[in-house]
Amino acid sequence: MSEVYNNKYFVTGGGTGGHIYPALAIADELTSDGAKVYYVGNKRNMEYELASKKGYKFLHVSVKSMPRTLNPKFFWWGVKLVKAILYSIKYIKKYKPQAVFATGGYVSAPMVFACRITKTPYVMHDCDAMPGLVTRKLSGRARYVTLAFEKAKKFIPNKHTIVTGNPIREQFKTLTKEKAKTELNLDNSKMVLAIMGGSQGAKSINNAAVELLKEFSQELGLQVIFQTGKKNYAEITEYLKQIYPMWEQDKNLMVKPYFDNMISVLKASDIVVSRAGSLSISEICASNVAPILVPYPHAAANHQRINAKSMLENGACVYIEDAELEPNRLRDAVIELINSPVKISYLKQNSSYLAKPDAVKEIAELIRSLT
Repeated sequence: MSEVYNNKYFVTGGGTGGHIYPALAIADELTSDGAKVYYVGNKRNMEYELASKKGYKFLHVSVKSMPRTLNPKFFWWGVKLVKAILYSIKYIKKYKPQAVFATGGYVSAPMVFACRITKTPYVMHDCDAMPGLVTRKLSGRARYVTLAFEKAKKFIPNKHTIVTGNPIREQFKTLTKEKAKTELNLDNSKMVLAIMGGSQGAKSINNAAVELLKEFSQELGLQVIFQTGKKNYAEITEYLKQIYPMWEQDKNLMVKPYFDNMISVLKASDIVVSRAGSLSISEICASNVAPILVPYPHAAANHQRINAKSMLENGACVYIEDAELEPNRLRDAVIELINSPVKISYLKQNSSYLAKPDAVKEIAELIRSLT
């Protein structure tokens, strides 16, 4: 039996999809040749559900994000962080992983500290153009640091830093636009507009979009996929009943709180209205769509604006500030695209050029090289 079947790895990262999905993509690739992978995270976060669904053994660490001010909460956070580090050391000693892959963020911090203490090799990945605090502070001793953006390199104190792009799921490479439309029961002859603000929704995007659904569908003939976010679905649909009572009978509209098959949604679309989280951008670039990006203005270190501006500099998106987003502005942006096949093609081509479909395999090979 090949030696790789005895290899064990930890992957860690959580709290948001931007940390979890890259970790799972790497876990899937590492297990493809028989290695054993354990997922380290907080069972109260969404990483527990997602990793467990895929059959990974889950190792719990109780950790929260760091308070931004010095107060009693900061002291208790420090105590809990130490406990989480001790648990992580215990996991390393029990399962003896050959290497650890961490996607940054507060969830991965205890395991990275534990790696440093136990001298376990680790690889860190950061999704954003402005790397997060954990990556900036703890990547110095990583064997490798992988990044999504070239401009992030200047913030990383490690000479073994490689721009690979974000690891995304294999289906983005294999699913065709035609098959994705068929899976969603969409008409292949009509354009598809996807509107989303992440799993929790985005209030400004929701408020602008809901006013335009009838016009987009009935007057412009677009098929519209609208993800409201779980918290906002009831409010949005109640308002929609008032302004467009027949919306549920409109075959051009698909309104849901959340889509589990986001790969199919993105691959089926021609235009996507989205926040500018790094993983969302990577998945958009892999989907051959024209993006309209509305960065969340309160993201840590302003990273969504930096991500979106990087796309804009490469001619790969339409950029709208959150404060400027209202129905007329969104309508104008969509109409400009559907009336200009040349511009849609230009944005699709440039965003596709930025896609890095081999990131998963490249990062996994770096991790395997440590065993």
